[in-house]
Amino acid sequence: MLNQAQRDRIHVVLVAPRNPLNIGAVARAMANFGFSHLSVVSAHDPNWREARSAVGAPELLQSAISTESLAESIGPDTLILGTGSLQFRKPDQPILQLPQLGPLIQQELDRNGRIAILFGSEKRGLSRDELSYCHALVEIPTDPHQPSMNLGQAAAVCLYELACGAIRSDTIQKAAPPQVVDSAILDRLANLIEETMLVARYSPKSMHETNRHDLRVLLRRLNLSPLDSRRIFGLFRRILNRLKK
Repeated sequence: MLNQAQRDRIHVVLVAPRNPLNIGAVARAMANFGFSHLSVVSAHDPNWREARSAVGAPELLQSAISTESLAESIGPDTLILGTGSLQFRKPDQPILQLPQLGPLIQQELDRNGRIAILFGSEKRGLSRDELSYCHALVEIPTDPHQPSMNLGQAAAVCLYELACGAIRSDTIQKAAPPQVVDSAILDRLANLIEETMLVARYSPKSMHETNRHDLRVLLRRLNLSPLDSRRIFGLFRRILNRLKK
């Protein structure tokens, strides 16, 4: 299983959860497998920290980070994974089967990355806009007659696969891992490119929201290095300055 230092770089994010008992169930599942970093984005019930379902994990609920913005919650993370079924969505991101989760997490840990695993609202799952922040979607296979899972159950299944599926690498000597670009940098780059597109009148106003979504997806798909991101920043800053002049 993952060691403590590795688990500390894995972050569970609940987006717009509705039921405090489900938040408590997720906290309990996290404690079962040794994870302790939880963020709750735009919770419907402000008293979710008091959930009695967090058996054995009340401290985890108390220390959880609460934000109103998903972008703020995942800013330091370098690999963002959404979860859900494919019954009602056609994601733009690569689709991973649950057994692929462990090896992918291990690969990101090996290059000193930080991982966020996103779980959507019990009512609708992750929206298209929320998925645009993700590098991939992890599919939880279920029977078509009962495709939805309780939020706590879904988290437990994913965390078990993650904890047991990753290959321990702390005893294997490896080359220096490549540097990674976190989500906050990608968002700043997307904002710069979007501003350049607006000044250049790239598309009509009706397309602005679609362009914003597509930019988020594209930049995460490119898997940029820090040097790549700096070069693109410089290029678009120069283009934007010339256009403004």
